[in-house]
Amino acid sequence: MSMKLLIKRIDKSLPIPSYQTKGAVAFDLYARIDTIIKPWTPTIVPTNIIVKVPEGYFLMLASRSSTPLKKHVIVANGIGVIDEDYHGDKDEIGVQLLNFSQEDVRIKKGDRIAQALLVSIAKVQDFEEVDSISCKSRGGFGSTKGHS
Repeated sequence: MSMKLLIKRIDKSLPIPSYQTKGAVAFDLYARIDTIIKPWTPTIVPTNIIVKVPEGYFLMLASRSSTPLKKHVIVANGIGVIDEDYHGDKDEIGVQLLNFSQEDVRIKKGDRIAQALLVSIAKVQDFEEVDSISCKSRGGFGSTKGHS
């Protein structure tokens, strides 16, 4: 399924986000400015775009697979979630990056710093509280194997 995604670029000299291959499920996001990321200091890097996420979706931000190896940075909170109502003219998407090395990492304007993908959502209409979900328990965190 394909769709149109409305975006606004802050700096028109940077490219419009794009899929790098025909089979890619996520598109790359670019750094709008040069940024130094200190070791173990989460730092927000602006991506140059404002996105109107379609109703029924959210935009997921994730690390690019090569960025931790090449730059020693990851998306600090694992993933980023951009809601469908975050699209005002000043709502530029920022990616919170974490440098896990012992040295400063320099992100240059135009570097591909993360990737984004549209994810379909289902919203809960009603939360119903009950006294029990199931009488059988798997055993808790880390219990996939070895417990019955």
